[in-house]
Amino acid sequence: MPVMTMVQAVNSALRESMKADEKVIVLGEDVGRNGGVFRATDRLLEEFGPKRVIDTPISELGIVGVSTGLALYGLRPVAEIEFADYIYSSFDQMVSMLSKMRFRTAGKFTAPVVIRAPYGAGIKGGIYHSQSPLAYFVHTAGLRVVVPSNARDAKGLLISAIRSEDPVLFFEPKKLYRYDKGEVPEGLYEVPLDKARLVEEGSDVTVITYGAMVPVCKEAIRSLAGNGVTADILDLRTLLPYDGESILRSVKKTGRVVIVHEEPRTCGVGAELAAFIAEKAMLDLEAPVSRVAGLDTPVPLFWEEFYLPSSEEVAEAVGRVLAF
Repeated sequence: MPVMTMVQAVNSALRESMKADEKVIVLGEDVGRNGGVFRATDRLLEEFGPKRVIDTPISELGIVGVSTGLALYGLRPVAEIEFADYIYSSFDQMVSMLSKMRFRTAGKFTAPVVIRAPYGAGIKGGIYHSQSPLAYFVHTAGLRVVVPSNARDAKGLLISAIRSEDPVLFFEPKKLYRYDKGEVPEGLYEVPLDKARLVEEGSDVTVITYGAMVPVCKEAIRSLAGNGVTADILDLRTLLPYDGESILRSVKKTGRVVIVHEEPRTCGVGAELAAFIAEKAMLDLEAPVSRVAGLDTPVPLFWEEFYLPSSEEVAEAVGRVLAF
C-alpha cells in the first residue's frame, strides 16, 4: 500500500474519481497548468485535458455559480478555492443558491458540487491566508461540511463527497498537507460522510476535535499517559451534520468532555457541540464541558503559536475537567 501525504491523497482522489466518471470535472484558479497553489491538482490537466480541468478567472463568486449550473446540467464539478480566506465572495452563491437547490425544487434537482478549500493557520500565512471560516457554513442547511485529518481519510472522504448528491464543502487543513503521511489504498474507496472516527479509546475523558487539531490532541493525551489518563479522541470528520450518536456514546462512558478547534472560540463549532451535550447528556456529565479554541482575534503572522491551541493547553483542560 503506498504511503502518501494528505495533498497527494487529495490528488489521488481527484484522479481516480475522474477516471471512473467522465462527469467529474475540476475547476478553479491555477488548477490546470500550475497544478494548484499546493499542487493538489498536479498533472490532472495533462491526463484529462482542458475541458475537464479548467483554469478560471480570479472570481470565487463565478467559480461557485458556474459549478452550480454545471451540476444542474448533469456534471459533478469539484471547485477549488485557493485559500479558504477567499471563500467569502462566493458566500451568497453557496448559502442562497447551492444549498437551497434540492429544497426549492421539491427534490427534482440536486446540486452535486464539491468545493475544496485549504483552511487554517500553521504555515505563516498571515491574516489573509490563515482563516478558518468553517462555522459560517455549519449554520447553513443543505450543505455538508467535511474536514479530514489524515491522508487516508482525505482520499476516502473526498471520493464520498464527489459521489454525494448534495453539495459538500471540503475544508482541507493545509498545515497537514505535507505533515501527515500514511498508508493510503490505491484505487477508489469511500470513507462514509457524517460518521466520526474514534482515534483513540479511553475511559477518563472525551476529547472532540477535527482537522489539524487531531494530532495536537493525540500529543496532549500521550503527555498524560504517565499519569494513567486515557481518553476517547473523536475526530468528527463531518461538521454538518455531525455524528451526535458517537458523541453521546462516548460522553455517557467518560462523563467529561474537552472540545478542541482552531477557529475562534465565540460561536465556534465547539459552542454548538457543548450545547448539544448539555441538552442530551447533562446528567451523564461529571464536570462542565471545556473548550480549547483559537483566540477571538485575526490570526497573527509571527505569533501563530500563541493563537493556535497547543497540546499543553489541551492537557491542562483535560486536567481541569478531571479535577473538578
